[in-house]
Amino acid sequence: MNKRTRTIAAEDIARSVADALQYISYYHPPDYIRYLSEAYEREQSPSAQNAIGQILLNSRMAAFGRRPICQDTGLVVVFAKVGMGVHIESAESFADLVNEGVRRAYLDPDNPLRPSIVSDPLGRRLNTRDNTPAVVHVELVQGDKIDITIAAKGGGSENKARFTTLNPSASVADWVVDTVSTLGSGWCPPGLISVGIGGSAEKAMLLAKEAMNEPIDMSDLIAKGPSNAEEALRIELYERINALGIGAQGLGGVTTVVDVKVATYPTHAASKPVALIPQCAANRHLTFTLDGKGPAQLQPPDLSQWPQIGPEDLQTTGVRRVKLDGLTREETASWRCGETLLLSGRILTGRDAAHKRMVDLIDAGKPLPVDLQGRVIYYVGPVLAVREEVVGPAGPTTSGRMDDFTEKLLAETGLFAMVGKAERGPTAIASIARHKTPYLVAVGGAAYLISKSIKAARLVAFEDLGMEAIYEFEVQDMPVIMAVDVEGNSIHNSGPIEWRKRMAADSIARSIGV
Repeated sequence: MNKRTRTIAAEDIARSVADALQYISYYHPPDYIRYLSEAYEREQSPSAQNAIGQILLNSRMAAFGRRPICQDTGLVVVFAKVGMGVHIESAESFADLVNEGVRRAYLDPDNPLRPSIVSDPLGRRLNTRDNTPAVVHVELVQGDKIDITIAAKGGGSENKARFTTLNPSASVADWVVDTVSTLGSGWCPPGLISVGIGGSAEKAMLLAKEAMNEPIDMSDLIAKGPSNAEEALRIELYERINALGIGAQGLGGVTTVVDVKVATYPTHAASKPVALIPQCAANRHLTFTLDGKGPAQLQPPDLSQWPQIGPEDLQTTGVRRVKLDGLTREETASWRCGETLLLSGRILTGRDAAHKRMVDLIDAGKPLPVDLQGRVIYYVGPVLAVREEVVGPAGPTTSGRMDDFTEKLLAETGLFAMVGKAERGPTAIASIARHKTPYLVAVGGAAYLISKSIKAARLVAFEDLGMEAIYEFEVQDMPVIMAVDVEGNSIHNSGPIEWRKRMAADSIARSIGV
């Protein structure tokens, strides 16, 4: 073998991938925590500041507990730059080695991660149960090392990816801002927006996906000023997107993104492909290098950089404690958009698959396996519990996927309230107002924090659905925010409008020296 060739063992690749996936499941990148902490300090919206505070508290708890930041532990995406002077000592393909690492990470008995990948996307959509296969991109480069960037991308943010082909003279900035304004909050802001421009359709998407893993440096960029068109576009988009007033979790506020990434590539003279991909508040990614000296050695971050936010810092004025057992329509009618509620008592769970089954049973004239009369349902698919845990990290899933089932369930069951993540669509809001059944949100990105409020759990129905089965949780002081009241008023509509107006007024005042 050529003496310039460096041999890298197959086991080093698989083990490093597994270790990296475990690492990013519970450690946020320190740069994101630094920027999010700054956003927490400057946030003026009480609801948005409370949400950011929960994300920061959850991050610290997850890091010390070594349990997932978010219950959606993601689709694994790998960008590998393999030096042409590397020899991989393996009879298996590079993708096979990556998938072995994914399998180990997601089935780790000390910190099992939730498998979310389904095979046969057009058919039965059966869960592969180990989160394989990963999406693997390999590039051959000069050198004798392998650089691997590994990310775990949640479904809520991945579903908000968008692509267009603009006319060459059209404004990329205008399209991006207009598009972000329509995404809602299912991607769990505050996070990042990454934009890929040029190449072909698939190249633009890859540019955006890879660029979002770059270090966060917006404040440094603004301080020094842009040195090229890409940097100027980053700053423009950062300012214009935050001026939309979407805010944390879509509640309205001054910070929607902590950074914007832009990557470009030469393209056809007739084309301007543009891809947009949001990055959620989990922001899980890590880059490591293999040089033939063994698996990657991953050092824990300095957790002293994490802000010392405690539950007492999240108790804003007007917090209301709610007893779920014995809840009445009169009480739910008194809840107002934007106020924080602490729920205690019994709450049911159920998300996409469970909702479809329940609606199918209703349509067939068959009884439901659980009585929903007077109950509250939480849209969640938790991580498997370990050791003394009652349940693993249990953050909310995107509620819009339940919109198609909402009218039938509210009309037929006597449900009193729903808890999930992000905004509801117009049809669901009309059903909420018609049946006087309010909708509340838990903070996406606070899954481990929320799980600590769950004191007991028992299986109720649809055991075969795994994490999508219906459970009954016993909760104590579970934090939620009122999102849609019984009249159909939505904070996801009113909040961004209010804060967009406030920020515009502040900008005008500053420009005239007031």
